[in-house]
Amino acid sequence: MSAQRSPSARQRRLAAILRGLRKDAGLSREAVAERLGCSPPTVTRIEAAQTTARVADVSVMLDIYGVTGQSKDTLLQLARDARKRGWWDKMSDAIPEYFQSYVGLEEDASAVWGYESEYVPGLFQTEEYARAVLEAEPTRPPEDELAHTLSIRMKRQERLTAPSPPEMWMVLNEAVLRREVGSPDIMRGQLRRLADLSVQNHVNIQVLPFDSGAHPAMNGGFSLLKFPKPSDPAIVYVEYWRGGIYLEESSEVDAYTRLFDHLRARALGPDQTRRLITQVAGGSK
Repeated sequence: MSAQRSPSARQRRLAAILRGLRKDAGLSREAVAERLGCSPPTVTRIEAAQTTARVADVSVMLDIYGVTGQSKDTLLQLARDARKRGWWDKMSDAIPEYFQSYVGLEEDASAVWGYESEYVPGLFQTEEYARAVLEAEPTRPPEDELAHTLSIRMKRQERLTAPSPPEMWMVLNEAVLRREVGSPDIMRGQLRRLADLSVQNHVNIQVLPFDSGAHPAMNGGFSLLKFPKPSDPAIVYVEYWRGGIYLEESSEVDAYTRLFDHLRARALGPDQTRRLITQVAGGSK
């Protein structure tokens, strides 16, 4: 089975606009599907950004909703942009289906905030550290699959050095620094990379120390993605082994935003964090 294309922020925006236009017009999905010449589930998938709408179908839908002139032209251009393939589409066979949506959204994000309790986030990993993490799976993946997965992870990191990189703000449990992954040399290299990243203007790294005691994110890590346009709502991604869930309701996003605020308030400041990372790296043998 081929994996579903990863939605972008543009696709989500178009889906929300089309859904709102249909509701404003007082039409059911069944009525729109009949005029569009498709099944009602197709309209549902378009409005949920589960499939990329064809530009011709969007044009018909806009006619149904009475959208004309410049407004129609703008939305048709948005539909064209939403259909553009990203680099991850060519590698979709090597990306778990549950993670494909995240890769597409991450590419469009203007800010990525998150908390990790066990390991260094993928965007910050060295290739050696990433390999050691992947090799820790119960069944070690074949070498060609492992190499492909590593290439995708390294490709994702290019966003950090792009002309307009996203704001990265990560809170790491102290265990992330202390848990040896791979070998002392691999861990030392990873910690040095964290220290180097922490001085970049668009990267904020804080460590939540052990002595901070109990905290509200003891259930595990999460990522909060924000997008440049106000019409593109933020989204929370929570990953578990072999799967992940996406939270888009404003109440859920607000709750995780408050949670993140609590975490960074309890964590060490950037300078203290850098000193601790350097100290732990120096202790690696």
